[in-house]
Amino acid sequence: MSISYRSREVPAVLIEPTYRRIRLKRGEEVIADSTQAIVIYENGGHPVYYLPKTDFHDGVLQPSEKSGASPVLGARRYWSLDGAGDSAWSYEHVPEGVPDLAGYATVAWSAVRWFEEDEEIFGHPRNVHWRVDAIDSKRRVEVVVDGTLVARTNRAVFLFETSLIPRYYFPVEDLIAGTLADSALHTYCPYKGRASYYHFDLNGNRHENIVWYYPEPLHESGRIKGLISFYNEKVDEIRVSAGDAE
Repeated sequence: MSISYRSREVPAVLIEPTYRRIRLKRGEEVIADSTQAIVIYENGGHPVYYLPKTDFHDGVLQPSEKSGASPVLGARRYWSLDGAGDSAWSYEHVPEGVPDLAGYATVAWSAVRWFEEDEEIFGHPRNVHWRVDAIDSKRRVEVVVDGTLVARTNRAVFLFETSLIPRYYFPVEDLIAGTLADSALHTYCPYKGRASYYHFDLNGNRHENIVWYYPEPLHESGRIKGLISFYNEKVDEIRVSAGDAE
């Protein structure tokens, strides 16, 4: 029985200050620079930075005819960047009980480059309430694919990420069956960095992109550098012992 619960039907919002310097760039041009940004989380979604409109460079935000709405924050007013597109928005009249947001605006993630201090960030801002813990473990981990034991290790790094199932990273030398084949797939995690993938070949069958690794993870996830992990959901079973491997 699961005891985890998060409502997707009841709207919720969390608004917090951030003490990070937030900058927005188009190419190499800075269009906004703020040390007074706020972070808004709507119904458990990814955080979104909103910057004071006064911290956008003069003329960057141009009024747009487009409008929209949020179930929590009310009517949404759109802005164009230098008259092109409708990629920025703000909330001018929020419902009762919500802090005044009229002085803040944000920009669609893909329309600009985002920086926290001097570090460019990708995917979405990191949630300060979301943890990623990489912990060494001597527990035995075994991976079963197509009924075959393909990996056994007692030197895995267990990765625990808030609200997600654990992942198990281990040295490629601990494969005991099957082979890895390079894949062109890459994904990006704001907490771990850029992932590369492998196909897994076993007894003439190819399982596409069921193994991944981080060649150069972000600093806080450095323990998993170069280690491989199998998708729990795409293999027959991942068995984890209750105590240390014998």
